[in-house]
Amino acid sequence: MSRILVADDHPFFRLGVDAVLKMGGHEVVAMAGNGEAALAALERDDPEIVLLDVRMPDGDGISTLRTMRERGDNRPVIILTVEMTDDQLLAAIRAKVSGIVFKHDAEDRLLKAIDAVNNGRRYIDDELIDKAITLASAVRPPTRLMALSAKEREVAQHVARGLRNREIATLLGTTEGTVKVYLHSIYTKMGLSNRTELAIRLNEAGD
Repeated sequence: MSRILVADDHPFFRLGVDAVLKMGGHEVVAMAGNGEAALAALERDDPEIVLLDVRMPDGDGISTLRTMRERGDNRPVIILTVEMTDDQLLAAIRAKVSGIVFKHDAEDRLLKAIDAVNNGRRYIDDELIDKAITLASAVRPPTRLMALSAKEREVAQHVARGLRNREIATLLGTTEGTVKVYLHSIYTKMGLSNRTELAIRLNEAGD
């Protein structure tokens, strides 16, 4: 049996979830109608699992989840939703959501989700998993460009445009030797061997 907080701004839905949870042998220790009330109930009632509606006033499910994680609260959180945008899905996953269940499937899947998170597993509807994989593959992975200093980044961009060391030195008002020093640092930070690899990496990154 788990002690559960249910946060949803529709009283009728909260009662329905309460009935389902009781049938599964769980105890609803608190109910809330918005994000702020949910956060207050966390401290007051100390539930083991939190169910959050993705859309609520005064702190939706995603922002409430994010606040919990920022506070170091890592207890399982299951998001309940009718639909979920791409941004909401990615934000929930980044905030280490434990489960996502569609409301129209809640009667059949909510208890399975609670069992899963109680056993340290993540429970997310199959169609959302497929969607998350597609979104993740479409997001360009971060490059090592962020490790470069402003001057190193400037040198790298000149290399990507095909300029030679002498030309870069003239543009920067420095010497070829200094440009070579910058390039050596750039290669080391980005794990590259030569200017050709550097040019390719920058062009791939769109910089």
